[in-house]
Amino acid sequence: MPQYLIKRTGQAVFTLFCVLTFAFILGRATGKPAGLLLPDNATAAEVDALNGALGFNEPLHVQYLTFLGNVLHGDFGISYRQRESALALIAERLPATFELAFWSFLLGLLLAVLAATAIQLTGSRTLRSIFIWGGSLRHSVPDFFFALLAVLLFSVALGMLPSLGRTSPASLVLPVLTIATGQFVLYVRLIDAALSDQAGQDYVRTAFSKGQSRARVLFSHMLPNSVLPVLTMAGLNLGSLLGGTVVVEAVFAWPGLGQVLTEAVSQRDFPIVQAGLLVVALVFVTVNLAVDLLSAKIDPRVSLA
Repeated sequence: MPQYLIKRTGQAVFTLFCVLTFAFILGRATGKPAGLLLPDNATAAEVDALNGALGFNEPLHVQYLTFLGNVLHGDFGISYRQRESALALIAERLPATFELAFWSFLLGLLLAVLAATAIQLTGSRTLRSIFIWGGSLRHSVPDFFFALLAVLLFSVALGMLPSLGRTSPASLVLPVLTIATGQFVLYVRLIDAALSDQAGQDYVRTAFSKGQSRARVLFSHMLPNSVLPVLTMAGLNLGSLLGGTVVVEAVFAWPGLGQVLTEAVSQRDFPIVQAGLLVVALVFVTVNLAVDLLSAKIDPRVSLA
């Protein structure tokens, strides 16, 4: 275990280093930010002076080394627009994104488990087709378009739910519904395939031969043994949701990480972009490590070595 953790920690550090490097290079490739920070009537001398004050007139390798040195000291710089610590601004928005990602993940997984178990309990091919094709149809609709339709129906036409902001628990319903239904078909396909594979195993036939009911075999034997592949996919999706809620947050004006990163990219506010990408990468790496350790704990056949 210690050797495995050391190895994975080294991989995580290298991954974070690559993320920071790409964020730095791609950010600088979009140009210097002073032109967007100053009024339209600013002179070329004023633009050049501000770029120099921000360090953008230095050679690229000097900027990069300075950037890495600051990061190693926990300093991601000050937001060009908001004049506050970039890391503090990211930390302020994280709870909203965590809340949205967690409930979306939980609802999508729960709906998929219910659908897959209903398919196995009934043995109905029609039910399987309804869930798979219905989920695939929803998955084929872009999240932003589905979100707009949800707002038009539940907020504008029916007036049942709020459409913007994070003002109450009801504000969660539409964005969570949008993300969860988009994830549903991924989970239901995986769970259904895992349960179908378990259904052909000898221990399942033995349980049936002993007179156990279909429901008892499903919930006591098949479902626990189908957890591992689902856990791996769920872990990957949970990590990716933190960076993948950008469009949904923009539609619903959800004050999360995606919204602040979108604004920072359009304004070339590099400190916020770099801090945000590092936080997302760190969460993704941590979730993957936790899933690997949990998989080894659940299934002794999984070797960390």
